[in-house]
Amino acid sequence: MIVHIKGGTPSQRKYAESITLFCIKKLMPRMRNLEITINIKRFGKDTACGYALPSDDADVTRPREFDIDVSRSLRLKPLLCTIAHEMVHVKQFARGELYQSSVTAKHRWQGKWIDKNPSYWDLPWEIEANGREVGLFVRWLGKEKLFAKSWAKEK
Repeated sequence: MIVHIKGGTPSQRKYAESITLFCIKKLMPRMRNLEITINIKRFGKDTACGYALPSDDADVTRPREFDIDVSRSLRLKPLLCTIAHEMVHVKQFARGELYQSSVTAKHRWQGKWIDKNPSYWDLPWEIEANGREVGLFVRWLGKEKLFAKSWAKEK
């Protein structure tokens, strides 16, 4: 597996790489051919905190190359939780659980096309990602023995 971190501060890059590798081991322990690029960059004011999508040249059905964009303006804890959230989406794409059509922008979840336009909070792939992000972050903190860091205690 290959992880590239671009942009951000040295501290953001260090912890981003660490939590990404941790998430790969927890979510996709047998996948050895993943290539993930995390871009820590400036976002517009009305933009989400992060995105994860298969790379342009990736196999659309079972991709192994991914781009994750994360807002560099986030404090460290929310930035790392966002990466954990986006890594759940990487797992969903890599295992074929989630597919996004580049032509229609529709999504297929667990083999079924989502026809309606449900609220973000009702999307099944977001329910999983939102439900797992904090648990992944807390387990990573424990593994790295970072609970005492002041940024780890922030709300």
